[in-house]
Amino acid sequence: MNLKDKYSSLQGILKKLGKVVVAYSGGVDSTFLLKAAVETLGGENVLACIAAGPSLPQVQYSQALETAKDMGVEVRTIRPNELADAKYAANQADRCFQCKSHLYKVLAEIAKEQKFNCVLCGSNFDDKSDFRPGNRAAEVFGVQSPLRDAGLTKDEIRKLSRQMELPTADIPASPCLASRVAYGLEITEQRLKQVEKAEEFIRQLGLTEFRVRHHDTIARIEVHQKDLDKVLANRSRIVEKLQGLGFKYVTVDLRGFRSGSLNEMLTEEDRRKADD
Repeated sequence: MNLKDKYSSLQGILKKLGKVVVAYSGGVDSTFLLKAAVETLGGENVLACIAAGPSLPQVQYSQALETAKDMGVEVRTIRPNELADAKYAANQADRCFQCKSHLYKVLAEIAKEQKFNCVLCGSNFDDKSDFRPGNRAAEVFGVQSPLRDAGLTKDEIRKLSRQMELPTADIPASPCLASRVAYGLEITEQRLKQVEKAEEFIRQLGLTEFRVRHHDTIARIEVHQKDLDKVLANRSRIVEKLQGLGFKYVTVDLRGFRSGSLNEMLTEEDRRKADD
């Protein structure tokens, strides 16, 4: 099936779903899904809901609001307050399930109250083969994944986003800030703010795709090989800034940037329990 056919399939799925609530983060997938839903169903039949809390960088939140405004769709900001949940804060392998459960519970209630037919998320076809406990939360709360059902991969979503001239077409993947905190280390607002401010500073040095991983007193920076010289050239400034944020040690991971690298510490048993 070519890209045009896949988009037609997506539109067919959306038409059957009718009036929808979209779980919107401002990332590549959810922005494309929101745009497709508006084009297919009309803005009056789409409600975008964005969870604003310490795990979402403020800059991403602001950009997401602006992008949705340009689409002419209503956006509702919600605050699930997942940090109050001890299971989420414990930061075990099922953290994403706990977080998404809070989000989808709120969105399901909104959909029912506002007489929308269902809730949609931006899970794509590639996510089927990845470690994503949040997908289980979608199943529990009946959240639909039309991008995945249409067989759209991440690369295809980016291509279609370029055709639609979406500002998110070529931005790096943007998982929540909690994904930077090492498993087993409690998720707190302070730690999330440390990561957000550290990454904001490094981004100002001209880097676009990287991570600052939080290992309690240690900040572990992951960058692409091509950006290593830039980091080393600014190492004194980076160390000063990150130590000022409360990290005792600042390191650069010689293996480089790896999306989801904290999952490397999980055993197969950890993964199995998180997916059960």
